[in-house]
Amino acid sequence: MAQQSIWKVLFSLLFPSAQGPLFERETLLNLTLQHLAITFGAGALVVLVGLPLVVLVTRPAGAAFRPLLENLVAVGQTFPPVAVLVLALPFFGFGSSGAVLALFLYGLLPVVRNGLEGLTSLPHDVLDAAKGMGYARWQMLWRVELPLALPVILAGIRTSLVLILATATVAPLVGGGGLGVPIIAGLAVSNLAYVVQGAAAVALLAVLLDWTLARLEQALTPWR
Repeated sequence: MAQQSIWKVLFSLLFPSAQGPLFERETLLNLTLQHLAITFGAGALVVLVGLPLVVLVTRPAGAAFRPLLENLVAVGQTFPPVAVLVLALPFFGFGSSGAVLALFLYGLLPVVRNGLEGLTSLPHDVLDAAKGMGYARWQMLWRVELPLALPVILAGIRTSLVLILATATVAPLVGGGGLGVPIIAGLAVSNLAYVVQGAAAVALLAVLLDWTLARLEQALTPWR
């Protein structure tokens, strides 16, 4: 409550003409937690679905499906998230499920693109050496290919999560919650103070997420 009072004073100074300068239906902390839950829910789906598909199409048995995968994820990002939210409403109703689905489709492209780049641009001499050592295919994947491709894969996951976090501001359109709530409420009542609160919080959160993931990349790939 003390934090809310401080924010109220600050936004009263910044927007003296606004009626109710602080969005008080939910605290910024609760909205931030909702936003992160939606972001990481969609991000987890992207990783759990995207990376296995990348591995599949980079194996000889699934190579024929690579063009199909690349086209599907490209189409998934060309659709506006709002359109996907509307299409998902009859199946998921109001709530965060439809938002997570839309953001999942929107975040697939960076992970799939980077995964394909990482696994198909490995040094041939290293792969030949691993084969000469008698590695089986699954050993090649886990001990050689994935570790070498990890920096590129992590960069794709980082890009995808930041993109999902920024796009998750549309989630309140289907009752998903998050930091888009004050933005949409501010637009609805022409209250710029609400819009600034939500937009500034999303921007700060995106910077912090990107910084955190960059540090995590360095920790997981010390050899780079």
